[in-house]
Amino acid sequence: MKDVKAVVFDVFGTLVDWRTSIARELQAVFGDRADAFALADAWRAEYQPAMEEVRAGRIPFCKLDRLHRRNLDIVLARAGLDDCDEATRVALNLAWHRLDAWPDVAAGLQMLRRDYRIAPCSNGHIALMVNLARRNGFVWDAVLGAEVARDYKPRPVVYLAAADAFDLAPAQTLMVAAHSSDLAAASAAGLRTAFLARPDEFGAGRGESAAAVPVDLAVASVPELAQALAALR
Repeated sequence: MKDVKAVVFDVFGTLVDWRTSIARELQAVFGDRADAFALADAWRAEYQPAMEEVRAGRIPFCKLDRLHRRNLDIVLARAGLDDCDEATRVALNLAWHRLDAWPDVAAGLQMLRRDYRIAPCSNGHIALMVNLARRNGFVWDAVLGAEVARDYKPRPVVYLAAADAFDLAPAQTLMVAAHSSDLAAASAAGLRTAFLARPDEFGAGRGESAAAVPVDLAVASVPELAQALAALR
């Protein structure tokens, strides 16, 4: 771990509380016509299947906004909310640009940035990542991930492109995520890995509280990650 020079992060669920944020915006639009949290969960459930269409080559790479909009239309139709007008759909789709961070994140990133290059390594595109950073006070050294690699995690190229963007070997790059599957793919690509527990990501106690795969570090917050890395320097 002493050779690590950069720390890159998954964002949805790891750094930002997508579920509460999306449910809030759905509630504002639909009120008692729908269970806002159930609708948020249904929208998120379409995330991986939509990206698999790209990964499998069935559709060309596109920014995540386009996939989120496709998924929103599917979910609204299923929920009997197909009367939602176009302007409202456009505004709702941009809710992913307005997600709130978990409380520990901004301060922890500042701590890490003293000694490491830091960046998101997300399936979200650059504009989305910039908007989340500006909303939540994240200060990045770069914005990396799917749009740079032109593919979606967990394809190896996404992790390798993040390391290469900093002129680093994979083993000099630490991938941080709240999802074991993300970390397993990063490790297979040669990156070091840190599990950041977000046990409430999908609702109280419904997120991952412990890694299901071997990792180099396991922490409960971004400041704790910064402290753990400092102890290893």
